[in-house]
Amino acid sequence: MVLTTKGARTLEPQQRDTPVALPGEVLIKVRACGVCRTDLHVVDGELLQADAPIVPGHEIVGAIDTLGDGVTGFAVGERVGVPWLGYACGECQFCTSGRENLCAKARFTGCQLDGGYAEYAVADASYVLKIPPAYDDEHAAPLLCAGLIGYRAYRMAGEITRIGLYGFGAAAHIVAQIATHEGRDVYAFTAPGDDAAQAFARECGARWAGPSTDAPPDVLDAAIVFAPVGALVPEALSRIARGGTVVCAGIHMSDIPSFPYSLLWEERVVRSVANLTRRDGREFMELAARVPIRTHVRRYALADANTALADLRSGAFEGAAVLVP
Repeated sequence: MVLTTKGARTLEPQQRDTPVALPGEVLIKVRACGVCRTDLHVVDGELLQADAPIVPGHEIVGAIDTLGDGVTGFAVGERVGVPWLGYACGECQFCTSGRENLCAKARFTGCQLDGGYAEYAVADASYVLKIPPAYDDEHAAPLLCAGLIGYRAYRMAGEITRIGLYGFGAAAHIVAQIATHEGRDVYAFTAPGDDAAQAFARECGARWAGPSTDAPPDVLDAAIVFAPVGALVPEALSRIARGGTVVCAGIHMSDIPSFPYSLLWEERVVRSVANLTRRDGREFMELAARVPIRTHVRRYALADANTALADLRSGAFEGAAVLVP
C-alpha cells in the first residue's frame, strides 16, 4: 500500500517485485504492522521530510526471509521487529554521544525508507530488534513505536510519583501499564465527553481519568502530551508541581498558544522527545518481557489500510490498529 503523492491522504495498492536484501540488510516477510499516528502525519502531508512515493509503516513484526551479505547475529526464520529509526550516520556528534535519534542524516522507516504496509520489507540489520516471545505478532506490533516512543517520553519525565497522560491512545495505554507496574499513579486526560477512552484508561490502571480541561484530584509531578494539540501544553503546565516537566511526545503538533510566564516559572520544564535510539529499543524490549503489558489491538487486512487510517483519524477505536497481510 503506497503513498504515491505527498498529502494524498489515501494509499494505493501496488504489485511490486519482492525487494532484495543488500549487504548489511535483512529481507523480512511481514506478519503484522501497526498503524501509528505518525503514519497519519506522513499520509496527510504534515511531515515535510517524508518522501513520496513511500510505503508507510514503522511498527513491523515479521520473520527473516533472507540475510544480506555480512549480516551476523540473526537467522533465517527468526522473528524480529523494525522501528521508526532505520539509519544514522554513526559518525556525527550526536551518534558518538548516544544521541543517534538527533542525527541530521538519520532516515526513518515508512517516511524515507519503505515500511511495513506490504508483504515484504527490507531493513538495515543494525536497527532490527528481537521481539519478546510472550507477544504474538499482532500484539507485538504496537511495541515498535507506541511502546518505544512512550517509553522514551516516560523516561524523560524523570523520577516521579504522579504522572498525567494527555491523549489516551496507543502509546498512553502502554505507558499507563508500565507506570502502574512501577508503583506510580497515572492520571489520564481525554477529549471532553470521551467516556469510552476514560473507561479504557481505568482498565489500563489509571487512578483517575477525565476531560483534558478538568483539574485532576492531585497536583502532578509530570505530564506527557501524546495528543497533537498544542493547547494542551499550557493546560498540562497548569497541573504540574514546581520543578515538574511536561514532555511533548509527538513528532507533529499544532501551534502552542501563548501563555503567562507564571505557568512556566518555578523551574517547570517543557521538552520534546524526538525519535528513538537503538538503546531505547533494547531496554524497552527487555522491560516488555518482564512487565505483563497488554496491548489492545484492532486487526485490519493489509488491503484495508485506508480504512484503518480513517478510523484512527476519527478516533473510532481504543488502543492500536494493526495491519495483517
